[in-house]
Amino acid sequence: MTTATTGSARAQGVVGTAHTRVEGRDKVTGAARYAGEIPFADLAHGWLVLSTVARGRIRTIDTGPVLALPGVLAVLHHGNAPRVETDYIGLLGMPPDPTAAVFQNDRVPHAGWPVALVVAETSEQAREAAEALVVAYDREAHDTELATGHPGAHPAGGVMPGETAKGDLAAGLAASAVVVDEEYTTPEEHHSMMEPHAATARWDGGRLEVVDSNQGTTWVQTELASMFSLDASAVRVRSEHIGGGFGSKGLRAHQVAAVMAATHLQRPVRVVMTRRQMFSLAGYRSPTVQRVRLGADADGRLRALEHRSLNQTSTVYEFVEPGAGVARVMYDAPAHRTVNEVVPLDVPSPTFMRAPGEAPGSFAIESALDELAVRCGVDPIELRLRNEPETGPVSGLPFSSRNLDACFREGARRFGWAERDPRPGVRRDGRWLLGTGTAAASFQAGAGPSTALVTAEADGTFTVRIAAADLGTGARTALTLVAADALEVTPERVRVRIGDSDFGPAMIAGGSMGTRSWAWAITAAAAELRERLALGADIPADGITVRSDTTEALGRLAQKERHSFGAQFAEVAVDTATGEVRVRRMLGIFAAGRIVNPLTARNQLVGGMIWGISMALHEEAVRDRGSGALYAPDLAGYHVATHADVGDIQADWVEDPDPDDPVGIKGVGEIGIVGAAAAVANAVRHATGVRHRHLPIRPDRVLAAGVRPAGGDADA
Repeated sequence: MTTATTGSARAQGVVGTAHTRVEGRDKVTGAARYAGEIPFADLAHGWLVLSTVARGRIRTIDTGPVLALPGVLAVLHHGNAPRVETDYIGLLGMPPDPTAAVFQNDRVPHAGWPVALVVAETSEQAREAAEALVVAYDREAHDTELATGHPGAHPAGGVMPGETAKGDLAAGLAASAVVVDEEYTTPEEHHSMMEPHAATARWDGGRLEVVDSNQGTTWVQTELASMFSLDASAVRVRSEHIGGGFGSKGLRAHQVAAVMAATHLQRPVRVVMTRRQMFSLAGYRSPTVQRVRLGADADGRLRALEHRSLNQTSTVYEFVEPGAGVARVMYDAPAHRTVNEVVPLDVPSPTFMRAPGEAPGSFAIESALDELAVRCGVDPIELRLRNEPETGPVSGLPFSSRNLDACFREGARRFGWAERDPRPGVRRDGRWLLGTGTAAASFQAGAGPSTALVTAEADGTFTVRIAAADLGTGARTALTLVAADALEVTPERVRVRIGDSDFGPAMIAGGSMGTRSWAWAITAAAAELRERLALGADIPADGITVRSDTTEALGRLAQKERHSFGAQFAEVAVDTATGEVRVRRMLGIFAAGRIVNPLTARNQLVGGMIWGISMALHEEAVRDRGSGALYAPDLAGYHVATHADVGDIQADWVEDPDPDDPVGIKGVGEIGIVGAAAAVANAVRHATGVRHRHLPIRPDRVLAAGVRPAGGDADA
């Protein structure tokens, strides 16, 4: 036995200092294996077969010829697949998306719906057989077009109230000296992470094990246990390395299909989605149609604000893209109304996508604020600061902290905003018109209950076990730094193990709440362990372990508006002959709590800003009205920003520790994308004098709109 010390002689902590990724070497050398790469003995491979009609019923599935093909082991479909449970509330407090409950009936609610799984000895054999499977359908008329005035549209709550209202909106607008009343649209967008969805399922001694790529092993464990009527302890989900998720990697069809096949064959089965399959099975950001009405005094102070956001959802599951939620945090007015509406269509179910609600919602409200600034003749930054609320505009709750003004003032100084000529179209660089724009950003700073295990090992090191997920964000490294500070040791003495549901319940990697939630649990466990070690406890060979649970601590938190904030700045160049838009430089200044690891945090913020460029200028999934399916559902047809599209991008932050968090964390995963598209669009308006209210700002739209450099706003 050994007596351990925590090394309290170390002068200062490591939280707040740059640290390279602890798993970086494994990733660049290939030692880090992802879900589709981990070997299993006797592994079989499943290949999903997707519907080719947008609505209807399966008439027949001709399995005979396929089962006769080399290597084919089984074909699962609605006629022979196990029945699963769908009448339950999931870990996130929401009912499960029936899209994951595959092969339960003959109904086809959208193009790309899973109708069968072909399982074979090799993935090549499974793919060949899946492509040979003949499925006949009874087609029905479908509706896939999102439009205002749709008879099926209705207010919906989702993760927040569907509608909020105070004051007399009509009277507020009538009494305003300046009114903005415009419609803004954003298209269907897809996550397009590098690693496709992949899962392997097997039964091991009567226990189901799933090796997966997901954003929360506890989440997937709970969902699978409920769906297959198992005790949670009979299901283990592992997900050590993840190649991106952005909100899409929860419970999906491939995991459920893999479990069904593994149960049927009593051997491990792996199912990996193709890139094209991900466009219909992995979720996406719904297109939105948003109407913003602003009424203000001549000096730009708001008297009335209305933000309505409409998104599509599937006919089997109601998902809300809460675009109007941004106005509930950012701006107040005596008359204030927000509405989130949905319309069910014959399309796949949308899902969470980086900054759900805030990303498309900020484009609309921040574009409208820019329009108001132009009409009032007030600087866009000054107009926003004049409308800073003292408390939550809808909730009335105090802000835990709100340092948006510091973000704008520091950003304006560094960006050179004071030298900006407000007149559009006056700056040129050869054939390029130049313009600058800005926008505000906010994102919630929440935390979810989590458990953590911290062990003092006999060799003087410490092991942290927590069911966290590192999607490539650097969470594993950040948690190493948090644990080292909490234990008062160097990071080299800490090993953090994540991605295993056997470690106990923990918050998912989502909503920018992962690191904040997990750090809270680790800090609590480390504090108790230090107390025990301070008493001079002897450490046995298997170590001393302390377990924490933050459920009660989070329940005691006072109600407040908790958010990260930011100010986005962009400079664009517009070629009026070709319609090309280039973002030459961007700057984001954020108030996002205490920054645990500046190296990976800056990476997250810059990545979000690049996504904002992509959202503003490139990303757009288009559905064919005739087939109900997407045109070119792949990374050749769905354009994302590449290196050539990205200029000088800088991200930094102001001091903003959260006083109610043990480490001071808020979260940086999503705030970087919020407001970025609006800043680019506002810069395009400044360059050309033409307001683009529909994303993306494609070259053909720029050419069709032309330029109006003489001043004012023209409509695109």
